Amino acid sequence: MEAARDRVVPDVAAGGLSVLFCGINPGLMTAATGHHFARPGNRFWPVLHLSGFTPRQLRPDEQDELLSYGLGITNVVARATARADELTAEEYREGGRILVGKVERLAPRWLAVVGVTAYRTAFGEPKAAIGPQERLIGSTRVWALPNPSGLNAHWTAATMAEEYARLREAPEAPEA
Repeated sequence: MEAARDRVVPDVAAGGLSVLFCGINPGLMTAATGHHFARPGNRFWPVLHLSGFTPRQLRPDEQDELLSYGLGITNVVARATARADELTAEEYREGGRILVGKVERLAPRWLAVVGVTAYRTAFGEPKAAIGPQERLIGSTRVWALPNPSGLNAHWTAATMAEEYARLREAPEAPEA
């Protein structure tokens, strides 16, 4: 797994998506396999299905199918680590700057950052909470979602699915 730290995990993305999900950074299992949210205890794939984004639970190796549902995946920070707490605040801020450029190019309807602490640090918004954010990136709305890591014991798969479903059901036009 140590060699995985140096691997870059490609985005699953295209222009004009409904939602571009943004993880914090690749874990070592993700880096080793090249598949996002690959660690067995990660709840991203079950929650995506439970929330109604996908008609069935996809496996990490089926990640490219997301594009057919208007969904994609990227990360705030590209560097793989065993735990997100290995990242520095500067890595988050630089990742946020890179992410803004990516979102401006791809113009998804929503950017969904899966991890409110990562969102707060990357975008300099220390009081941000789970849910829709006031920030726009071009015409893209932003939503902070709970981190699906198995280490996030504050949220169950069911409560995460409820929050992800709120995003899925949200109006697309920015509020006036």
